Amino acid sequence: MAKSNEPIVWSLFSAGGVLTALTVPALIVLLGFAMPLGWITPSFEHVDGLVGHWLTKLFVVALVSLGLFHWAHRFRFTLVDIGLKSLDTLIAVVCYGGAIVGTGVAIYVVWL
Repeated sequence: MAKSNEPIVWSLFSAGGVLTALTVPALIVLLGFAMPLGWITPSFEHVDGLVGHWLTKLFVVALVSLGLFHWAHRFRFTLVDIGLKSLDTLIAVVCYGGAIVGTGVAIYVVWL
């Protein structure tokens, strides 16, 4: 039986979908509505301490990275399903390579 990397790709797809579905609505409510409308008014010191914490940075990188891998997997199979099966390897390299590059950019932006 040939070895495959599909379980790894599917696990990243699943983790990205679950993490995004569970956290992005809460982030939209907090950052998109509650803070601009004045429902919550955190002090600068509190926000700076939260954003500067290593666990928050890790969460942001994980959210961006897993979201990108979720997108890459979904986009790859969408392109294959619409008839680009002959370009599957190229599509996979571009999609997952883009997710890896995006993860690197997220790490760079968050930790520097």
